[in-house]
Amino acid sequence: MRLTTYTDYALRVLIYLGLKGDKLATIREIAERFQISKNHLMKIVHNLGKDGYIETIRGRHGGLRLARPPKAINIGEITRRYEEDLRIVECFDRKSNTCLIAGSCGLASHLDEALKAFLSVLDAKTLADILKGSPGLRQQLLGAN
Repeated sequence: MRLTTYTDYALRVLIYLGLKGDKLATIREIAERFQISKNHLMKIVHNLGKDGYIETIRGRHGGLRLARPPKAINIGEITRRYEEDLRIVECFDRKSNTCLIAGSCGLASHLDEALKAFLSVLDAKTLADILKGSPGLRQQLLGAN
C-alpha cells in the first residue's frame, strides 16, 4: 500500500505546523523546508483549512497554524479523507471490476483484511503521537527554534 503524494504532503504540513505550535508558518516556508512545490501545497493547505485542520490568517503578517490541538487530529481520518482511492485491487470496485476470477478468488478478502488492519493502526494514532514519537524532528525541521 502506498499513500498518494497529496496525503503525504498533507501529513507533512500538519507535522510542521504541529512542531511550530502557536507560531505561524507560511506555505513558502513549508515548501522550502520539504523541497516541494509551493503551488501544489497551496491546494493542500486550502483543503486542510476548509476541512478544519488548519487555520489560515491572511495579511502581511499572516500564515498558517493548526486549528485543533495535535491530539485531536487523527491520522486515520486524514488518510481516509485525502486518499482518492483505497481500493487496493480492481475487484474492490463492483462497478468497474472486470476481473474474471472475482467472486471465486480468496485474495480479495485477505487484502480487505489487510487494508482494515492498516487503517486500524492509523486510527489509533494522532498527530500528537507522531510528534512525540519523533524526538529529532523538531531540530531537523525547525533548527534552533
